Amino acid sequence: MYAVIKTGGKQYKVAKGDVLRVEKLNAAAGEMISFDQVLMLGDDQGTT
Repeated sequence: MYAVIKTGGKQYKVAKGDVLRVEKLNAAAGEMISFDQVLMLGDDQGTT
């Protein structure tokens, strides 16, 4: 399963366990954070 998220004016395709390097977040390196702008979810069956 994967998701397309939006943060900092950019879109990223991410999956569970991915490490993502983004700009303009107020968090320490390695800290787990949540994203509220999920644009799409998908898997091998399709997208929603």
